[in-house]
Amino acid sequence: MFRRKNNRSIEVTKLSSLVADNMAITGDVTFSAGLRVDGRIDGNVVSEDGTSGLLVLSEKGSINGSVRTWDAVINGTIRGDLEVGHFLELQANARVTGNITYRQMQLECGAAVEGKLVFADGNAAQASPGNPKAVRDPQVLELPGPPQVSGVTS
Repeated sequence: MFRRKNNRSIEVTKLSSLVADNMAITGDVTFSAGLRVDGRIDGNVVSEDGTSGLLVLSEKGSINGSVRTWDAVINGTIRGDLEVGHFLELQANARVTGNITYRQMQLECGAAVEGKLVFADGNAAQASPGNPKAVRDPQVLELPGPPQVSGVTS
């Protein structure tokens, strides 16, 4: 009777590090494998070259800095550019203020982006776990701001 949708998402089984909700880090963070952030990071967050790093940012978590990783599940706040080499999932509470570069993206209703979405169309050799930053023939989507109203009288 009811059909389940095939949900494309990331398997969150390779998380090996945690920034807990009672923790704040000032400075850049480099990780391999998986990182879950429930707290706050004031600095850049980058997965090591040559790894297929996974970043999970919970709705309690925030990052003030640039992020570069292979896969990402975002449900918190990022103030900075976000580059994802493979698959990005923006969940309902995600708030990103900055440009997003991605290859595949799932955007849930309620997620908010203030910046440009840049589709990084490249082959697997160019955008790989070792080089998530590789971009070929980017396609930029400009997100409009609020509508401008002029000449309105009451």
